[in-house]
Amino acid sequence: MQTLPASHETKVATPDHDVLDVVAQRWSPRAFADRPVEPEKIRRMLEAARWTMSSYNEQPWRYLVAARDRDPDAYERLLGCLTEGNQSWAQNAPVLMMSFYKTAFSGNDQPNRCAPHDVGAASAAMTLQATEMGLFVHQMAGIQPDVVRSTYDVPDGFEPMAGVAVGYLGDPEMLSDGQQASETEPRTRKSLDEFVFQGGWGEPSPLLKTA
Repeated sequence: MQTLPASHETKVATPDHDVLDVVAQRWSPRAFADRPVEPEKIRRMLEAARWTMSSYNEQPWRYLVAARDRDPDAYERLLGCLTEGNQSWAQNAPVLMMSFYKTAFSGNDQPNRCAPHDVGAASAAMTLQATEMGLFVHQMAGIQPDVVRSTYDVPDGFEPMAGVAVGYLGDPEMLSDGQQASETEPRTRKSLDEFVFQGGWGEPSPLLKTA
């Protein structure tokens, strides 16, 4: 794990149970430093996605990738596929990605209902790999699917899923007042008993009880 900026300390999670460092340290900033991401680190992120588990090993994920310092035109095309609100801050990220999933299994052309889950798992693995290398990732639901399709001539059978901004942590002061607040406020999460059940829906699992 690389040394993280001092400004990151307020965002490190305080889990109730021991977890991997990368899980506690991962969060989604909007402020990115004006510093290119090394191509080797991008490859390592995508390699982590490559080795993610998936239903029947279908590996339904696909990614578009653009680094601003390598190909500014490709970067601008990808930036234009985000919603206006996300473009306002994501334009500072040195690397942008777009995730997709294949809607049907390749072997029998039957619908793959797990494909959205699987591309999410791949992007999660990619994000944790990035965190381990001192990078930060912000995934975005705010994309323009129709713009994505027309810009890249996406074939039938593939669905755009999410935008992804990648880079090194930047100064929150580069953001609007509202966005700055989200960069510095402590992270919170639902407790385990709110989403882990056993006997019936809404009944917390006894496994959650500590001795």
